[in-house]
Amino acid sequence: MTKRIGILTSGGDCAGLNAVIRAAVHHATQLGWEVVGILNGTHGLTCRPVKHRILSAEECDGNLLRRGGTVLGTMNKGGVFKHEMPDGTVRDLSDEIIEGVKMLKLDAIIGIGGDGSFAILQKLAKKGGFKMVGIPKTIDNDLGKTETSVGFDTAVDVATEALDRLQPTAASHDRVMILEVMGRDAGHIALSAGIAGGADVILIPEIKYDLKKVAQKIADVKAKGRNFGLVIVSEAVKTIEGEKAQIKFADGQVRYGGIGQYIADELAKITESETRVTVLGHVQRGAPPTPNDRILASAFGVHAVKLIAEGKFDRMVSWSNREVIDVAIDDAIAAYQEVDIDGALVKTARALGISLGD
Repeated sequence: MTKRIGILTSGGDCAGLNAVIRAAVHHATQLGWEVVGILNGTHGLTCRPVKHRILSAEECDGNLLRRGGTVLGTMNKGGVFKHEMPDGTVRDLSDEIIEGVKMLKLDAIIGIGGDGSFAILQKLAKKGGFKMVGIPKTIDNDLGKTETSVGFDTAVDVATEALDRLQPTAASHDRVMILEVMGRDAGHIALSAGIAGGADVILIPEIKYDLKKVAQKIADVKAKGRNFGLVIVSEAVKTIEGEKAQIKFADGQVRYGGIGQYIADELAKITESETRVTVLGHVQRGAPPTPNDRILASAFGVHAVKLIAEGKFDRMVSWSNREVIDVAIDDAIAAYQEVDIDGALVKTARALGISLGD
């Protein structure tokens, strides 16, 4: 039976989103379905007319596969049930969003997002009586019930390349280079990139660090004849006093930022080394997806359409043991995935002589 399905991206962008869209469109088209791209996430559903466009297999070609970001646009601020308006008032936009879904006459929606997006979309689906499936995307890799999410591999690749590029400069100027990376409250990017990029020190939120031990690692490196050091730190690492390093932007939003400079300043005091900081920021989000992310995104997009065809909803596509499976969205939201401090990668880092600051 011919179906009309919607697809939207929600939350922060990352590499691989367009590859998901392409895969879903191609598989749905093979089934004779129509795919509606909802623009700017749930925000597009509040607009009248609803912001959308029909997606064809012809336009979703190989060029789309290679592009970073999302051609549908996304939204990661403002909320839905308590949306702050420009005049400072707060409104519940859920009824408008549900009405927008009904206007599009959709049989189901594929939501590409993280835990926060899934929680919102699931609540909307239950209230509005529409059907949905989820595809996990987050550079942070902190979503439970999946071994990896779309966007993580590319973020690690970018961070690793940054360490590769910082190393020659560090060696040329006898410096300790500190690289601050994203990850929200989990240290997956820092840990993976730190191992891949040959960092001397990896600092992640899950492991409390001692600045004196970090300084000692730098001293040990120099005592062995090397004139530089590489440190990678996850954005959510706290100061020694237990405070979060945060930045308030002009629009009032508060985000992690600044821990790299803090570590650099403190290390300079203790070691008398010349330190420099690089903050990757959104560079980790916007790159063309790696082959691994393209493959993962393609497999996820196909499986999401398959779930709709089988009438299985309220499910999230997942990667487990080299297979694409699906799990209950509730379970995925509840199972936050931080770095396992007794896991294989932490053990690998320690066995390589990398300091984790403890």
